Amino acid sequence: MSELFLARLQFGSTTIFHFLFVPLSIGLVFMVALMETFYVVKGQEIYKKMAKFWGHLFLINFAVGVVTGIIQEFQFGMNWSEYSRFVGDVFGAPLAIEALLAFFMESTFIGLWIFGWDRLSKKVHLLCIWLVSLGTVLSALWILAANSFMQEPVGFVMNNGRAEMNDFFALLRNPQLLVEFPHVIFGALATGAFFIAGVSAIKLLRRKEIEFFKKSFNMAMVIAILSGLGVAFSGHEQAQHLMESQPMKMAASEALWEDSGDPAGWTIVADIDTDNQQNNFHLSIPYALSYLTYEEFSGSVPGMLTLQKEYEEKYGPGNYIPPVKTTFWSFRIMTGAGLVMIIAAAMGIWLNFRDRLLQRTLYLKLMVAMISFPFIANTAGWIMTEIGRQPWTVFGLMTTSASVSPNVSVNSLLFSLIGFTAAYLILAIVLVCLFVKEIKKGADHHDAVEKAPVSVDPFDKEVVQ
Repeated sequence: MSELFLARLQFGSTTIFHFLFVPLSIGLVFMVALMETFYVVKGQEIYKKMAKFWGHLFLINFAVGVVTGIIQEFQFGMNWSEYSRFVGDVFGAPLAIEALLAFFMESTFIGLWIFGWDRLSKKVHLLCIWLVSLGTVLSALWILAANSFMQEPVGFVMNNGRAEMNDFFALLRNPQLLVEFPHVIFGALATGAFFIAGVSAIKLLRRKEIEFFKKSFNMAMVIAILSGLGVAFSGHEQAQHLMESQPMKMAASEALWEDSGDPAGWTIVADIDTDNQQNNFHLSIPYALSYLTYEEFSGSVPGMLTLQKEYEEKYGPGNYIPPVKTTFWSFRIMTGAGLVMIIAAAMGIWLNFRDRLLQRTLYLKLMVAMISFPFIANTAGWIMTEIGRQPWTVFGLMTTSASVSPNVSVNSLLFSLIGFTAAYLILAIVLVCLFVKEIKKGADHHDAVEKAPVSVDPFDKEVVQ
């Protein structure tokens, strides 16, 4: 195993694990803020109860997510020092703003929200949770601004072999960011919605706190269908932009070796032969790829072999074709999971409208399994985005092989990889245990604890419930 392979494996595994928490935090806190808004506007205690119960789960997820995210920045200085030297002047700015502005904004107002239920007015307390939600969105914005530069470099000049930023606002106007940011946010909202729906389905199957969890489920389904459609349309915009910014990634996601011809069909499945650079079998929908790419039922899409020749002329000798099978199948896993989520959300809204949700136990069991679908889609989408960019770390400027630190040995990488994996496994077990514990308690437990009388023993100063 080479240093490059281990460095990529470590960054990929830790990023995937960290990215399990990020969209759930964004989606959950938005839902909690929405629930508290209904409480303030309508004055119904059940919405306050909902905000507190789901807020507890958000806090657990947020805490673990923060811990897992710290390791990401360490790796830039250790495993990817050449990358940091080359692009640190550009890449470091949005990361610094994310930490100093967005993260501290989240942390400050989370504290006010936790301890301010009986100390702040309803409207001020509500403002706190909306500011937390805004902080998570801004955090995603700055992280994606940094990632978008890797996909489509803008706002820089080359100086002494380094990329130096000369236009900060160009990072925020990056066309890649404008299509990537809404796609990620809609995906995060779907993640939070399906998590709430799945947990609610567990309780409804057990016929516990029916009114509370039915209301939570119905609210989640509305957000799920809206965010699911948002994911689909923003993903379509992103795919169209790929034809301009990274046509090789687009071709790889379709396993398109030769030019498609006019019109182009969208491939559903294919038997990909990377050794001979061909597909032994494929099943396609006629005209679909042309429409997805150009919004017309005509138009050819260039293949990887054609683009390889163009890239060799532009960037010099080398293999510019990414891992085709990984890019192809991760794209289909993402889109397939997204389609199932939209159908499941539509079914949930229909069953609620017909007041048949509790009678459809099979559907409720399906919704428990559907908790995993947004995580699968998010992970597959991230893999497609990053793997499809290979062999580039910064597209057109720096390859992945040139980015790894020359001073990190195989042994140190292997040791840290094992250490991080063990630490993340422990965190995962702790997270699941805390989630299960809170879910088993239910919403009535928190309500009972809040209303229980408190007496103080004057001798030992202990507070006893």
